[in-house]
Amino acid sequence: MNSYNLTNAETLDLNNCDREPIHIPGSIQPHGVLIAFNYSDLIIIQVSNNTEKLLGYQPQELLGKNLFQLLDLQQVKTIQKCLEEDFSQVNPLKLEIKQQHFNGIVHRSLDDTVILELEPTNSTKELNFFSFHNLVKKPLDQIQNASNLTELTQIIAQEIQRITGFERVMIYRFNSESAGKVIAEAKTEKLTPYLGLYYPASDIPKQARELYILNLLRIIPDANYQPAQLTPLLNPVTNAPLDLSLSVLRSVSPIHIEYLNNMDVTASMSISLLKDQQLWGLIACHHSTPKYISYETRTICEFLGQIMSLELTSKEDNENLDYKLKLKSLQAKLVESISQSENLLDSLLATNDHLLQLVNAQGVAICLNQSITTRGKTPSSEQIQALWNWVSEKIENETIFYTDQLIQQYPIATEIKDVASGLLVLVISKVQKTYLMWFRPEVIQTVKWGGNPHKPVERSEKDNLRISPRKSFELWQETVQLKALPWQRCEIEAAIELKNNIVGIVLRKAEELAQINQELTRSNNELDAFAYLASHDLKEPLRGIHNYSSFLLEDYGSILNEDGVSKLQTLMRLTQRMENLINSLLHYSRLGRVELILKETDLNQLLNPIIETIKISFKEQQIDIFIPRRLPTIKCDRIQIGELFTNLITNAIKYNDKPVKSIEIGWQQEEVLPEQSDWQFYIKDNGIGIREKHQEVIFRIFKRLHPTNRYGGGTGAGLTIAQKIVERHFGKIWVESIYGQGSTFYFTIPQ
Repeated sequence: MNSYNLTNAETLDLNNCDREPIHIPGSIQPHGVLIAFNYSDLIIIQVSNNTEKLLGYQPQELLGKNLFQLLDLQQVKTIQKCLEEDFSQVNPLKLEIKQQHFNGIVHRSLDDTVILELEPTNSTKELNFFSFHNLVKKPLDQIQNASNLTELTQIIAQEIQRITGFERVMIYRFNSESAGKVIAEAKTEKLTPYLGLYYPASDIPKQARELYILNLLRIIPDANYQPAQLTPLLNPVTNAPLDLSLSVLRSVSPIHIEYLNNMDVTASMSISLLKDQQLWGLIACHHSTPKYISYETRTICEFLGQIMSLELTSKEDNENLDYKLKLKSLQAKLVESISQSENLLDSLLATNDHLLQLVNAQGVAICLNQSITTRGKTPSSEQIQALWNWVSEKIENETIFYTDQLIQQYPIATEIKDVASGLLVLVISKVQKTYLMWFRPEVIQTVKWGGNPHKPVERSEKDNLRISPRKSFELWQETVQLKALPWQRCEIEAAIELKNNIVGIVLRKAEELAQINQELTRSNNELDAFAYLASHDLKEPLRGIHNYSSFLLEDYGSILNEDGVSKLQTLMRLTQRMENLINSLLHYSRLGRVELILKETDLNQLLNPIIETIKISFKEQQIDIFIPRRLPTIKCDRIQIGELFTNLITNAIKYNDKPVKSIEIGWQQEEVLPEQSDWQFYIKDNGIGIREKHQEVIFRIFKRLHPTNRYGGGTGAGLTIAQKIVERHFGKIWVESIYGQGSTFYFTIPQ
C-alpha cells in the first residue's frame, strides 16, 4: 500500500514548504459535511467524520450505501443532472435530510470521484434574480463609473465589506516577484491601516496560488476549528488521498492557521482576481471573531470579483495614459525613421534620444553583428559583449529579457551597478547578433513591509529547521540597494513592438524587392511577347486600313463631299496614331534596355494633333482644353512624351462626370540645385477626383479603381506607362486630388 504524508505542522520544513500537499489534507472544515461517491453506481466511498452531528448518521452507516439511501429520488436525480452540466450554473442545490436544510455543492474531483458538500442553511429558497440584482446593482453602477484602477479597487473593497460585514477588506496586487501590495482597503476605525504595505511572496506558497486560480473563492469561518477527518483516510478506489482542490470545505494548512492567528484573524475569505488566466491579486477579508458567510452572499462576492477581473485590463490601460501615449508617439517616430532609411543603425540614432526615452533608460547599446554603438550611460563595450554572451545562453529562443536586479542573476554586475543595475535586452536576430540593450542605474529605495518579510526559522524538538509564519505585522521598512526602477509593462510592450516593427519593415523591404524582381522578369517577358504580337500581327492590318483610306481619297475624293473627305482623313490619322501607340508600347517593353531617342521637341506642335484627335474621339462631349501660356521646347523622346500627354488628357476626360470637361495644361521651371532646374508640367481637371487612400496605388500596373465597364473601360496600364516614361526621362510623377472636385497630375522632365 502506498504511503502519503498528509498535512501536519511537524513535517513542514524549509525544503518542502512550497510542496506542502494542501490539496489533499485528508480533512475538511467542520461547518459542513463531505460525501464522496462513485459516479457509475452512486455508492458512497468516503465521508467526513462529522456526519452524525450534522446529518444524524454515523460515518459507518453511510459508507458503502447508495446515495438513494440518504436522499430521496428527486434529489438524487437532480444531482445526477448536475453532473451532466456546468457545475457553476447549478450550485448550490437545495437539499433536505431528516428535515434539515442544506446547500449542496457538487463537483467532480480531479481524480474523477464525485464530491457532494453540504452546508446547513435556514433558507429553502434559491436566490432569485431580483434579490441578486438589488444586491449588485449599486456596486456595478460604481464600477462602471470608476475611471481608473485606484478608484475601482477602493469601490470593490468597500462594497465587499458592506455586503459581508468583515472588519477588514483588502485588495492585494502581486508584482513580478509575486510580492503583494495592499492597493485598497476598507476597515473599521479601530484597526491599524495596511494600505500601501507590501507582503512577501512567501506568505502565499506556489501551490496555494495554483489553487486560487482553480477556486475563485475560499472561506474560513473559524480558524480555530477542529478538522473533520475523512473516513476512510484514503480513497478506496484510487488508494490515494482524496483530491480536494475544488472543495469549498477543504481543510486549511496548519501554517496558514498559524499565520492568521499571528494577525489576530479568526475568520477570513479570499476572492481571486485573474488577468489573462494568471493570478493578478486577491480580495482578502478578515474578521477577529468567527464569521460564516452564506453561499448566496459568497456567490455575490465572487461575481463582483469576476467583474473586477474583467475590468482590470481597461482600468490598467488608463493608468499613466499620458505616458503610454508618449511611448506610442516615440515608437511611431522610430518606425518612420527606420522605414525611410536603408541603414538600421543610422535610423535608430537619427531621432535624438527617442530610443532611450522609449523605455525610460539612461543608456542603450545597439549591437549589429560584431559592432557595438552606445548612447547615454552604459558599461564598456567589453562588458556589454560579456553581458550578451551571458544573456544569449540564458534566454535561448526568447525575444526579450529584463530585470531590475541584475546583480541577483549576474553577480559581476556589482562593477556596473551605477549604470546597469537594470537591464532590458531585445533580440532582433540571434543569428546575425543584432540586439538592443537598455540600461538603468541603481536607485536606492525604501520599501514598507507589513512586518519583517524574511520568514523566521525555528528549531523544533527534533532539531529540524521549520518554517514559522511572521508573528509581527507592524510596519517594517527595508532599504533596497543594487536595484533599478522596475520596467513597466507598457515599456516592455513598447520594446517588443519596436522589434516587431523592425522585423516587419526588413521583411517587407525584402519581399518588395523580391516582388519587384519577379514582376520585372514577368513584365519583360509579357511585354516582349506583346511587342512581337503588336509588330507582326497588328501593324499589317493597320497599314492596310491606312492604305485603303488613302486609295479611297485618291480614287473617290473628287466625288465625296467635304464631310466624307474629312472622315477619311481622320481615319488615316487614327490608324497612324494607333501605329504610333504600338510602336510606343514596343519601345516601352524594351525601355530598360534601350536608350531614349531624345530630340528637341516643341510641345505645342506635339500637343496640337493629340488634342485634335482626342476631341474627335470624344466629339459627343463638351471639352474645354486650356493652355494658359505657350509650352516650352524640351529635349525628350517625342513619341513617349506624346503618349504621356495622351494618357493624362484622356484620363482627365474619361474620369469626369461634369457637363463641361475642363482641362488645363501648364508648366513652370522648378529649381532643384543651383544652376540646375527641371521642367514641371501639370494637367489639371475638374473630374471625379481620387480618394487620398488610393493616390499611391493608382500607378500600379493594371490597378483600376472602378469596374471595367465604367468610365470608358481600359486595362489600367495607362498611368503605369506614364510613370515609366517619366522615370525613363529621370523625372518624377505624382498626383494631388480632392475627391469629387478634380485631380492635378504633375510630372517633371530635367533640362
